Amino acid sequence: MSKDLIQELPGVGPATAEKLIEAGYRDMLAIAVESPRVLSDVAEIGEATAAKIINAAKASADIGDFETGDQLMEKRKQIGKLTTCAESLDSLLGGGVETRSITEFFGEYGSGKTQLVHQLAVTTTMPKSEGGLEGEVIIIDTENSFRPERIIQMAEGLDQDPEEVLGKIKVARAFNSHHQMLLAEKALEVAEDSPIRLLVVDSLTSHFRAEYVGRGALAERQQTLNKHLHKLLRFGDRFNSAIVVTNQVSANPDQFFGDPTKPIGGHILGHTATFRIYLRKSKGSKRIARLVDSPNLPDGEAVVVVKEEGIRD
Repeated sequence: MSKDLIQELPGVGPATAEKLIEAGYRDMLAIAVESPRVLSDVAEIGEATAAKIINAAKASADIGDFETGDQLMEKRKQIGKLTTCAESLDSLLGGGVETRSITEFFGEYGSGKTQLVHQLAVTTTMPKSEGGLEGEVIIIDTENSFRPERIIQMAEGLDQDPEEVLGKIKVARAFNSHHQMLLAEKALEVAEDSPIRLLVVDSLTSHFRAEYVGRGALAERQQTLNKHLHKLLRFGDRFNSAIVVTNQVSANPDQFFGDPTKPIGGHILGHTATFRIYLRKSKGSKRIARLVDSPNLPDGEAVVVVKEEGIRD
């Protein structure tokens, strides 16, 4: 949405329009579904003015109609499935990692989360006939864990051109939670000109966990995380892309969860992530992947191996 179009809303001048665009409000619907309190904070205006802007946006926005089940089923046919290179894990996920959904891999350090991210980055660039999405990748790296050398190994393991694969992967390092959210907004701009079919955040919660410390900061952390997650979802819907996030677990009883098999993020992430896979170490290079939440698939487990050439059965 252009700046001029936003300025047509009552109460929106050039400065307010600029702030809204910078904050990621790029269409009338994004403004129409926002709360007056949040919009007033973002644009630095009064809540009464924000409410008028939102009501005007509602009148102009394409809210959409209810759809029948068969119409939705037809839309589901457009969804892609991305291979993990392990048939057992693909089967656990109903054919692979799904586009227009958030897939969360969580587990302890060394459980294989980042290995899977590297593998999916490679397979995204492959033809659909080989389980890929014939697209490019954006990785938001919060822990400095991306290694191009690993991409080269995995690409060679699949007989892909390593240089070509690396050229289709865009990586940005996020230095704090605010920077992480800004990069997610920047990804929307990049995807306008590039066929981004996979957006990765590795890891989703590390900055939030470090910056929002103690129970007193929990509510603010969850609200901010919720906003970030919904921007990721909008990205997936808009570009028919797969959204993959990695997450940590907490063994500290003073944290939100006191169970080492439970991910950080609480109910906000639990309700937003479409598929949740718990990864844990086994003997040697083996890893156990357990599907713990899905809207349409049964719980189950798969055993995979982390090899030099990538993730395999």
